[in-house]
Amino acid sequence: MTFTTRPELKGTFGMVSSTHWLASQCAMTVLDRGGNAFDAACAAGFVLQVVEPHLNGLGGEVPILLWDTTRQRPEVICGQGPAPAAATIQRVRDLGLTEIPGTGLVAACVPGAFGGWMALLRDHGTWRLADVLQFAIGYAESGYPLLPRIVDTLAMVEPLFREHWPSSAATYLDGGLPHPWQLFRNRDLASTYRRLVHEAESSAGGREEQVEAATRSFYSGFVAEAIEQHCRGQVMDSSGTPHPGFLTGADMTAFNARHEEPVSTDFAGWTVAKCGPWSQGPVFLQQLRLLERYDLGAKDFLSAEHIHLVTECAKLGFADREAWYADPDFARVPLVELLSPEYAEARRRLVGDRASVELRPG
Repeated sequence: MTFTTRPELKGTFGMVSSTHWLASQCAMTVLDRGGNAFDAACAAGFVLQVVEPHLNGLGGEVPILLWDTTRQRPEVICGQGPAPAAATIQRVRDLGLTEIPGTGLVAACVPGAFGGWMALLRDHGTWRLADVLQFAIGYAESGYPLLPRIVDTLAMVEPLFREHWPSSAATYLDGGLPHPWQLFRNRDLASTYRRLVHEAESSAGGREEQVEAATRSFYSGFVAEAIEQHCRGQVMDSSGTPHPGFLTGADMTAFNARHEEPVSTDFAGWTVAKCGPWSQGPVFLQQLRLLERYDLGAKDFLSAEHIHLVTECAKLGFADREAWYADPDFARVPLVELLSPEYAEARRRLVGDRASVELRPG
């Protein structure tokens, strides 16, 4: 019999899970060297920016849900940057667009990931920035093995890179299309990390102060300046026409990765916490609300009846996401109502014996 499932792993010292073995290994190294879980998470997060460029990067976002044993409560750090102030509906229409392109500069929002990781490191970690970033810098400078999926993605976008995105082509296609498991280096990314560390260490002495200095260098310094300059140009996007971006240095400077209370609900003796409606986290809580009146334990796990029930409740939750979720700084999101037992009871009546093909927000 072929073993097709992942083994169950247990540990008494520490445990790390990520989407790449190098990130997990680096995080375990941090724990072995005396760092805490938050130091390890930051180290892994930056390594993932290097070794999985097809999934995330320094320009991305990070929703963080954490439990700090010293504070004995769950907490959220919002590392999701907002849309640029100038990205109004009218401004998008003035570009001849009826919707936001899936690629290119028009879709760019403030990159919240760096601020999110820095807030986590400053307020919950114990290591200095240079120590946390040493792993990502090492792999970016010395190289890491390219996953086959990265190569497949590069092959798919190669014509776009070569014709319209020359800086991306210079980074990933300089020696031709790479091959799977090739040792690949991203020295530009390494130099960016190094400059952030250098500017932080040059302007501050304490650990927290260095983290804050690096955050300023990113959102008000050389990174913000480079982003604004790049967004002024016109770049080909998925609309088939080149467009400039809306993101400016002012948008960058205004961003702050804030701490929030999580959204939570109780289910089967557990309290489940998620990020707010600026994420899709509450969808899962809505699903639990819908499922709490059903006796799932009486159904065979992954039977047709079990899958049907869970899937239909998921559809209703995601339909509400499309209709109601937004940035609560700019729109009222009726989260209390969406997570109420009364609302779930009314929605539960829509779950029938046959699968629905309709989008049915409440």
